[in-house]
Amino acid sequence: MKIAVDAMGGDNAPKAIVEGVVLAANEFKDMEFILYGKEEAIKPYLSNETNIRIVHTDEKIESEDDPIRSIRRKKNASMVLAAQAVKNKEADALFSAGNTGALLTAGLLIIGRIKGIDRPGLLVTLPVITDSEKGFNLMDVGANADSKPENIHQYAVLGSEYAKLVQGIKKPTVGLLNNGTEENKGNDLTKRAYQLLKNEPMIHFIGNVEARDILSGVADVVVTDGFTGNAVLKTIEGTAMSMMKLLKSAVYDNGTKAKLGGLLLKDSLSEMKDVLDYSKHGGSVLFGIKAPVVKTHGSTGKEAVYFTIKQIHEMLASKVIDDLVTHFEAKQDEGI
Repeated sequence: MKIAVDAMGGDNAPKAIVEGVVLAANEFKDMEFILYGKEEAIKPYLSNETNIRIVHTDEKIESEDDPIRSIRRKKNASMVLAAQAVKNKEADALFSAGNTGALLTAGLLIIGRIKGIDRPGLLVTLPVITDSEKGFNLMDVGANADSKPENIHQYAVLGSEYAKLVQGIKKPTVGLLNNGTEENKGNDLTKRAYQLLKNEPMIHFIGNVEARDILSGVADVVVTDGFTGNAVLKTIEGTAMSMMKLLKSAVYDNGTKAKLGGLLLKDSLSEMKDVLDYSKHGGSVLFGIKAPVVKTHGSTGKEAVYFTIKQIHEMLASKVIDDLVTHFEAKQDEGI
């Protein structure tokens, strides 16, 4: 397995990216890592070069760069070279913590869509608060602000196959995010999507689900349009951060008794923080592309990089992309 890594993408690059790759390289001996970026900046953080090599380039895509323009004009940017390596079959997957829009563009314009997929979407695995080991998949979380019912239908199939093949869930449940659980709830988009999902034999559709229930594990896969999904994701992120700040304030700003109580609850609070941290489930997958394209948060640390590479390893081992290519290309050939 060969992974093309944009070593210069992200707020903490290349340090966090390279250190995370080294952690993964020490564990996954069946993987080779190709780091694209400035060699003199990468080298100081390489403590192991056994299955890691560097492809030097001075150019990179900045966080403020226009996605389409940067992909087209910065031909030697670390992200572009990494994407080209996947397109040319020199690598099996692309990983970056850089500019999200540019990565989506690179996936679409350079690597390309699976035949039969109208609009690839972003899938993220989020924690289930009642089970620290379990997560659920939310898709789309921002690749497409506007979606058609057919797009949401495809997200359900993509997400369900990911849950089956990568996460090992035999019969994953699929829910449609809506403002009520009744079949007639929602706007025109969700009502039409509901009918498509209800009649799709490849998924185990359980109907509409509400946002207040998704962190309780109401479904293994929750599908929605990209605008709504992105808003939900950021709401969850913001709520988790606010909760931790409130708890910290309650302990440190209320005298000795509160601090003693906080000390006694230290292990429990640490466990709560761990449950809310979804980085251990990996990064966001641009699903519907001919190869795994995976993005982690720009401010990520080496541990999150490691977990994202572990996720890529599981995706490649499961051959989920190959199965999806076969399925959607067959449907396209049948004219469905």
